[in-house]
Amino acid sequence: MKNLLIALVLFPLIALASEGGYRLDRSPHDEHDLVSLQAGARTYMNYCLGCHGMQYMRYDGLKHLGLNEAQIRDNLMFTAEKVGEPIKIAVNPKEAKAWFGTAPPDLSVVARSRGADWLYTYLRTFYRDEKTVTGWNNAVFPNVAMPHVLWTLQGTRRLEVSAKEGHGPVQYRWSEVAKGAQTPAEYDATVRDLVNFLVYVSEPSGAERRSIGIVVLFVLGVLFIFAYLLKKDYWKDVK
Repeated sequence: MKNLLIALVLFPLIALASEGGYRLDRSPHDEHDLVSLQAGARTYMNYCLGCHGMQYMRYDGLKHLGLNEAQIRDNLMFTAEKVGEPIKIAVNPKEAKAWFGTAPPDLSVVARSRGADWLYTYLRTFYRDEKTVTGWNNAVFPNVAMPHVLWTLQGTRRLEVSAKEGHGPVQYRWSEVAKGAQTPAEYDATVRDLVNFLVYVSEPSGAERRSIGIVVLFVLGVLFIFAYLLKKDYWKDVK
């Protein structure tokens, strides 16, 4: 029974860990940062929509990011004719499966299933690996079928993995092969914006829900005080 309880406590933490044992970095996303959300939406539309759709998100949902219908239609709407349509994939899923060996997943709720920290680390840990079909690999998701679609921004890197004697912790050493269009800090900011957008899409009302929850808890706390005082008044003559 004790082991079962420990497993139940640790399982959520294990589920959030990377498949390759690579330590996850904390995602610095902020769902209240509209500029970041808009930048993330742009990055998604330009680099991800070719393979990954968002069947549970419609283009008009981007209005909550401070964008009007004309801005959405002119700058972000590439796979639909009406703003009310869902964000569909640009490539045929069957063709994508033939190319990559598996159909690219829908990203509507990926931030909830994987976690923001996982996504933030995953998108920053691609490296060249000629042994794979795509020529790319990932420290967080070893042998992933997805190529590094943001390589022109980040540049090309290699990864050396080694373990200390006596079965010590695994050591990861990165080396730069070719520079990208962005500096490391700029690329981290780009990934942060993209993850921010994916977190928003996975639960558009999440920030509002949490704000309402805080207000509700505050109101309940105040009501508890009055309820406690009322109880004391009712029972003051009872010995």
